[in-house]
Amino acid sequence: MAKKKPKTPSSTIARNKKAWHDYFLEDKFEAGMVLEGWEVKSLRAGHGQLTEAYVDVRDGEVFLVGARITPLLSASTHVNPDPQRRKKLLLNRKEISKLIGAVERKGYTLAPIAMYWKKGFVKVEIALAKGKQAHDKRATIKKRETDRELRRALKNG
Repeated sequence: MAKKKPKTPSSTIARNKKAWHDYFLEDKFEAGMVLEGWEVKSLRAGHGQLTEAYVDVRDGEVFLVGARITPLLSASTHVNPDPQRRKKLLLNRKEISKLIGAVERKGYTLAPIAMYWKKGFVKVEIALAKGKQAHDKRATIKKRETDRELRRALKNG
């Protein structure tokens, strides 16, 4: 008799949909995060946001800045939670040097795309991104709308 896997909620904690709209995303990297205990508990409850977050490179280390992890009301009394604390990202030295080179020399930005669970650890997907101009954003919106109309026409067809 085969064992059934226990049903688990979606492993995705948060997505940054605005990053897809504001940037051309190129290379993607998966990074671990250094978290405190109350942050892990809050993320298990689904209290994470990436909307205003960005990735900062300082002194050869990579940090997630502006990601909001709302503390649970049942957090311990001796813990003073900071919802927008800078979180260190864990990457290989080779990946960090590649990111530093792209950001400093080629004018790329590092944008967090998603936060999710993987084997019990919180991971963040970050991407090398080039900023879109206003006309690029309009073109993307127009293409999305024409694709939607085409799908409707084929569906009703």
